[in-house]
Amino acid sequence: MAAKKVLMLCGDYMEDYEVMVPFQALQAYGVSVDAVCPSKKAGNICRTAVHQGIGHQTYSETKGHNFTLNASFDEITASEYDGLVIPGGRAPEYLAMDRKVLNLVRNFSDAKKPIASVCHGQLILAAARVVENRTCTAYPAVKPVLVAAGAKWEEPDTMAKCTVDGNLITAATYDSHPEFISLFVKALGGSVAGSDKKILFLCGDYMEDYEVMVPFQSLQALGCHVDAVCPDKGGGEKCPTAIHDFEGDQTYSEKPGHDFTLTASFESVDASSYDALVIPGGRAPEYLALNDKVISLVKAFADNGKPIASICHGQQILSAAGVLKGKKCTAYPAVKLNVVLGGGTWLEPDPIHRCFTDGNLVTGAAWPGHPEFVSQLMALLGIKVSF
Repeated sequence: MAAKKVLMLCGDYMEDYEVMVPFQALQAYGVSVDAVCPSKKAGNICRTAVHQGIGHQTYSETKGHNFTLNASFDEITASEYDGLVIPGGRAPEYLAMDRKVLNLVRNFSDAKKPIASVCHGQLILAAARVVENRTCTAYPAVKPVLVAAGAKWEEPDTMAKCTVDGNLITAATYDSHPEFISLFVKALGGSVAGSDKKILFLCGDYMEDYEVMVPFQSLQALGCHVDAVCPDKGGGEKCPTAIHDFEGDQTYSEKPGHDFTLTASFESVDASSYDALVIPGGRAPEYLALNDKVISLVKAFADNGKPIASICHGQQILSAAGVLKGKKCTAYPAVKLNVVLGGGTWLEPDPIHRCFTDGNLVTGAAWPGHPEFVSQLMALLGIKVSF
């Protein structure tokens, strides 16, 4: 049984990262998370939105993943939960007008349970009248509402800004996630051990959006140093990502995702200075598997027995590097041929969130398996979250 249980307040066109990253990160740490939406039930989906700044006067918006709820709003009771998470995006604009939502938020506030709200989520806090004389930050456009509701506004000097005032944790955008999630874990009474690790992400254009950002920020939130590199690109440059979703067709659909910012230069990477390697899936592995420098890097981690965590189509790179021989391995079903021809023992991804550890190798089938994927990598690295 999970040590802690938290509630996530969802709605159509909440921001894609702002719901899934904390949802899966907290589960990876052993926290039970129920995601609910007014007028919807467990198993229903909420549409999400990809919001990002691309040089215009405000953020752009495109359609994100479909997010599946795992609990029913009308069946939950605030007293069952230890904390509340409110994603941003456009959903808070109309959730802030829902009386049941506001009463729910007030119940958490009155009980002084941790409330973590990001970006536009603070519109709900303002409408619930729980921010008076409380220090808050948010996406800058939310400032007038928070000030009118009596909050003490703290300017987000960067979009990674977080503030804490008692049981209230507020953040500017999804760039804040590492600190935002870390602060929420601490507010729940959690502590992290063994996170003094340095981890490398092997990235490429059109890697899957969730499959890079969820583990990337989940590991950062634990206190790990995480670098992301891509051949022929340097730190600060971007990789476009792809949203791969399951929408009832014979294979996944694809939509444009967020642009992911790299943190280091591929050419300067020294495998010996890292404790583990993570390989996201998506379409990037198809061409990264043809890159001799990429193959050499993967072999360096494998030859030294360091943990390698690869998900979905990432196993195309593992197969090309020859590191699957004699290993049990799962992946997205379409990658079975690569795994078998690479000498791996195929483990059917049924269900699709299946993950498996064999020695120093963690493999996952697809992004629904992130909680287990990240948890298994944590175990190999000796990282533990306790409550």
